Amino acid sequence: MRRRFFLSFAPVLTVALAAACGGETPPPAAPCPRCPEPATTLPTTAPAIASAATPEDAKKFIEQVDKDLRRLWTARDRAGWVNQNFITDDTEALAAAGEEATAAYVTDAIQKARRFDGVKGIEPAVARQLLLLKLAQIVPAPSNADERRELAELQSSMTATYGKGEYCPAPGSPLAKNAKKAAAGTKEEAGAKKCAATPLKLDDLSRVLKKSRNYDELLEAWKGWHTISPAMKDRYTRYAELGNRGAKEIGFADMGALWRSGYDMSPQEFEADIERLWQDVKPLYDDLHCYTRKKLRTKYGKDKVGEKAPIPAHLLGNMWAQQWDGVYDLVEPFPGQGSLDVDKKLVQKKYDAKQMVKLGEAFFTSLGLDSLPPSFWERSLFTRPKDREVVCHASAWDVSWNGDLRIKMCIEPTEDDLITIHHELGHDYYFNYYYKLPILFQQGANDGFHEGIGDTLALSVTPDYLKNLGLLDTVPKGDKGRINFQMKMALDKVAFLPFGLMIDKWRWDVFSGKTPKSKYNEAWWALRTKYQGIASPVTRTEADFDPGAKYHIPASTPYIRYFLARIYQFQFHRALCKAAGHTGSLDTCSIHGNKQAGAKLRAMLELGQSKPWPEALAVLSGETKADASALVEYFAPLRAWLKDQNKGEQCGW
Repeated sequence: MRRRFFLSFAPVLTVALAAACGGETPPPAAPCPRCPEPATTLPTTAPAIASAATPEDAKKFIEQVDKDLRRLWTARDRAGWVNQNFITDDTEALAAAGEEATAAYVTDAIQKARRFDGVKGIEPAVARQLLLLKLAQIVPAPSNADERRELAELQSSMTATYGKGEYCPAPGSPLAKNAKKAAAGTKEEAGAKKCAATPLKLDDLSRVLKKSRNYDELLEAWKGWHTISPAMKDRYTRYAELGNRGAKEIGFADMGALWRSGYDMSPQEFEADIERLWQDVKPLYDDLHCYTRKKLRTKYGKDKVGEKAPIPAHLLGNMWAQQWDGVYDLVEPFPGQGSLDVDKKLVQKKYDAKQMVKLGEAFFTSLGLDSLPPSFWERSLFTRPKDREVVCHASAWDVSWNGDLRIKMCIEPTEDDLITIHHELGHDYYFNYYYKLPILFQQGANDGFHEGIGDTLALSVTPDYLKNLGLLDTVPKGDKGRINFQMKMALDKVAFLPFGLMIDKWRWDVFSGKTPKSKYNEAWWALRTKYQGIASPVTRTEADFDPGAKYHIPASTPYIRYFLARIYQFQFHRALCKAAGHTGSLDTCSIHGNKQAGAKLRAMLELGQSKPWPEALAVLSGETKADASALVEYFAPLRAWLKDQNKGEQCGW
C-alpha cells in the first residue's frame, strides 16, 4: 500500500527541511529531469471565486488548484519521505506541520468548490476534478486551526510510534533465550528502560511466527508485538473525533462515509457490492479454513486447536493471520512432489535486495513497459539501515508527482518479499503512466486498482517462470504438483479475503459511533472471529488496543482497497491472459514477455482516475462490473480437493 498519497504524510518548506537535516539541501545524486524546482513558498488558501460562478470560473479555479496541489503535495511527500526514513522528533514535527498546511488548503478548496454545485455547462473533465477534490483528503481536517494542528500531530505521532515499535523479551522467556545480550537500553513510550536481551522489531518477531513451530515461542512473539499499541488508544480516539469533524464540514456524515464515497457509487451501494463479492468467495475460504485448522490441530493438539472453533491467531505464520503461506509446510497436500521453497534458492544464489528489485522490473519491461529511471535506483530504500529508525512497511512513491519514482522497503531474500516487490513496482508503474495528467487524476481508477496491478503480474510468477529464473530446481508436475501450488497461492490470496474486509468494517463502526472507545478491542475480535474464524490466543481487554498493532490503522490507510485488489487481480489476470492468447486453465497462464497483454495494461494505467473505474475496467477486460468468478475459477481444482479432504470434519466455527 502504499505511497505518499495512500499514507498520511506531511510537508513544509524546503528551507525548513534543510534545517532539519543539518544544513543546506544537498544536490541530488543524479538529475531528475521530470522533477520540479523546489518551492520556496506554498499556497495557504484556494483561489477566490467570483460571486456568480460560471463554467469558465470553474475551469480557472481547478487549473489553479492543480498548480497549488502540485506544490503542496510535492513538499508534503518530500517531508514524508524524510520522516519515514529518519524518524526523529524533528522530522515528526516537520511532518505534522506539513500535513496541517496541506489539510488547511484542501479544506478551504473544497468549501470554495461548493460554489460550482449545480452550475450547468461545466466541462466533464473539470466536473470530475471538482468531484475528486472533495475526496482528496483521506483524513479531512477541521477548519479550526488548533484542531487542525492537533490532528496532524496525532497522525504523525501514531505512525512514528508504530515505526519505532519493538519488544523486549523478559529474562528466561522463550525468545530471550535465543536473543543476544545487549548493553544498550531501549527507549520506550513510558521512558528509558533497560532490556536484558536484544530488542526485537516487527521483522524479527514476524520471522519467529513464520519459522518457529514452538507454541510458546509463537505466543510470546505475538504478544510481544501487541505491546506497542495500547499507548495509541487515546490518540486514536481523538484522531477519529477530529477527522469526523473535518468530514462533516465538507458534507459527509463521518470519515467512513467519505472513504466509501470514492468508488463512483453511493456509500450504500458500495457496501452492498463488497458484500456481494464476499459471499461469492466465502465458500472457498470456509473450505480452506476447515482444512488448515485440521492440520494445525494435528501439529499442536486438540487442547490448542479445537474441532469447531476459531483458529488461534498466532499459529498461522503471520503477525495478523492475514496470510497463511508461512505454515505451508504444515498443510502441504502432497509432500515430496517437488520443492516450492523459493526462499532457499534466493539465499543459495546470494540475491541481494537490488537484484531482487531488478527481477521485478524485468517482468514489467518484458511486457513492453518502460525501464525504471536511474533516480529510482539512487533514491529508493532497499534494506533496513543500521544507524537510524525507519518505517520498514513497504511503500511506493512518486515524490514529485512527476516521475520521481521510488520504493521504501526492508528487503530480505524471501519469496514473500519478491512478491511484495512486484506489488510495489505495480504502484510505481501506475504512477509512471499517469503522471502527465492533472494531479487530481493521478490515482488509480479506484484504490483497489492501484493495489491490484503488481499482484496481477505476480500471478504470472508460476513455477515454470521461477524455474527459468533458477529459483526452483524442478516444477511440480501432474495433479499433485498443481494442488500443491494452488494451496500455496490460496494461503496468500484466499486466506487474506476476510481480513481485507474486516479492517475497514471496524473503522467504519468506530467513525460512525457504533463502536465506542470502551469497546474497541471487543469489536475488533468480534469481527475477526465472524469473518476470519480467528481468535486471540490469550484473553484481551480494553486495556489493549490490538487494532493499532496493524500498520494501516495508525497510518490512516483505508484497507478495503486490498480486499478489492484480491478480487480485481484475478479479473485483470483473466483479461490479460485472453489478450495474450492463452487457452489453458487460468492457473497455468503467465503473460511474461507478451507485448499484447502489456499494451492492454498500459492503456488502462494511462487513464489514471480520469474516468469512472467501470470505464477503466472495460478498457482492460471489456467488463464493467467487479467479478469474483475469475478467482473462483482459478482455484476450482483446489476447492474440489479441499471438499474431499474435509469429509468428516466439523467445518465452521
